[in-house]
Amino acid sequence: MNSRRLAVLALATMVAGCTSHPVADRVPATTASRPATLPADPVPRPEPPSRYGNGPIYEVFGQSYEVMDSSHGYQERGVASWYGSKFHGRPTSSQEPYDMHQLTAAHKSLPLPTYVQVRNLRNNRTVVVRVNDRGPFVDNRIIDLSYAAARRLDMIRDGTSLVEVTALSFDTPPDPMPESIVDAASATVTARNVPEKPVYLQVGAFGSKLNAERRHRLLLSSGIAASAVHEDRGVDSPLYRVRIGPLDGAEHYDRLVAEITALGIQESHLVTD
Repeated sequence: MNSRRLAVLALATMVAGCTSHPVADRVPATTASRPATLPADPVPRPEPPSRYGNGPIYEVFGQSYEVMDSSHGYQERGVASWYGSKFHGRPTSSQEPYDMHQLTAAHKSLPLPTYVQVRNLRNNRTVVVRVNDRGPFVDNRIIDLSYAAARRLDMIRDGTSLVEVTALSFDTPPDPMPESIVDAASATVTARNVPEKPVYLQVGAFGSKLNAERRHRLLLSSGIAASAVHEDRGVDSPLYRVRIGPLDGAEHYDRLVAEITALGIQESHLVTD
């Protein structure tokens, strides 16, 4: 059995304990154990691919995942979660020890390592993280953030957040960020002073208003009342977008995705005004 397969087996063993993240398992035992400052965003730099955790295909809980050849052009919106003290010091899929106080993350298919910028769609806070682990293998989560990264996005209390994840290239780093945030309390106050942006689930975009209204009626007849048709006047012709929301958070998003999937609607994505 080669080392790559051993790494995948170790991954499967590790994530077996990660199917849920109760807050009690994630937060530090005492506030004294957490640094007073958060690290600065890591600067993307060329790195060789990790010897471990890079597939090309691996299996967890009976489901196969394919590792991307490149992160170029990757951008996705969905639900982020975070993991903390329960896994602190344990090996990641790349065999680097997990440090909950560093800005890192787990992703199911991006090459290891990859640098990504994560934006909280609700408060517009951003953080750059280095992806060095695999996961999360729970529901429809798209990324699992370190405790420090979750603090930067002000999502510790909720445990999950609606986010946008964008892969970074080495020649186009993200906009400069503050070197540190003094403490979690200050970070929370800063975030909550920023007006929250409404987030919607778009479930269709049509050139025909009639088709958009048909989709809207399907939602209404299924009990999804918080939906509407928005007219987007382009250069040539208007586009009619069917949206649900604003969303209350990740749990609301999960519930809506399940409901529209049951209606046969396969394509949806998160949007903001």
